[in-house]
Amino acid sequence: MKNTKGIFRGFTGVRANSKSLMDNSSFKENTTGYLFLLPALIVLGLFLFIPAMMSLYYSFTDYYMLTPDLTEFIALDNFKTLLSDATFRTSVGNIFQFVIFIMPIQVGTALGLALLVNRSNRGTMFYKIAYFSPVVMSLVVVSVLWLYILNPASGLLNEILQTIGLPAQPFLSSPNQAMYVIIFVSAWQGAGYQMLIFLAGLQNIPEEVYEASTIDGANKWQQFLNVTLPMLKPTSLLILTTTLIDAFKLIIQPMVMTQGGPLNSTLTPVYYIFRTGFTDRQIGFASALTVMYGGIIIIFTVLQRKFVGGDTNE
Repeated sequence: MKNTKGIFRGFTGVRANSKSLMDNSSFKENTTGYLFLLPALIVLGLFLFIPAMMSLYYSFTDYYMLTPDLTEFIALDNFKTLLSDATFRTSVGNIFQFVIFIMPIQVGTALGLALLVNRSNRGTMFYKIAYFSPVVMSLVVVSVLWLYILNPASGLLNEILQTIGLPAQPFLSSPNQAMYVIIFVSAWQGAGYQMLIFLAGLQNIPEEVYEASTIDGANKWQQFLNVTLPMLKPTSLLILTTTLIDAFKLIIQPMVMTQGGPLNSTLTPVYYIFRTGFTDRQIGFASALTVMYGGIIIIFTVLQRKFVGGDTNE
């Protein structure tokens, strides 16, 4: 019995030591993982979490950049002013107009281009590079380029229109045309990126599926509707989400091409926040704009996930 008890105690000690060694090993692995994460967490804290908290705090103050020592806590006054701010409402209406038009135009163009370059014809690589080249260009460069093309007096596009007998158009100087021009330029610049993602999705569709549908008597249009689109659903949801996020961040094109005009017809919330904070130096009111616009985006994102992304787990 004494020998049995000694053996049992020996096994118990070994198990305890093994568990202690495993705990120490797990602790070391976790510590190593957290140390690798630490630089990213520091960057996120400095450039995301801390600015977000500061914006929330400043939204309840009258902080003016040139007189920071006179800052006072004014509670909800900035938000009360914001609710009656016609310029902010105009900017929100502009961005929703932009989103409504850019989503089908850019995504549809990207899908069409992907279907064209997915064929194994001669010169396909040239077209891939040509369609993708605007994506690698700076948005500022693209905007300046189109400023010259769309110049009402001497622009290339108006020269072409007059050559074929059509009247010259005001384009960016017209409140009725300016936003649609920015939509076109944005879709032209960004469609190449979504095209590559669609192309990757198309090339992941097994060729056997198309062969089986052909045997069943399906034509090209039926294959597109019943094979291509359903199998591109995960890719399409990714593209819709990224395009939506980019659309709500619109600022460069209106800033360079129209400065938010004419008559605020191309003013977006992000550009309005920038102008209020860095041009007018009203940091408190700009922070309130940021908080309000952030809330609008969160609500819109929740609705999008509910009605569009709700079937992703099926």
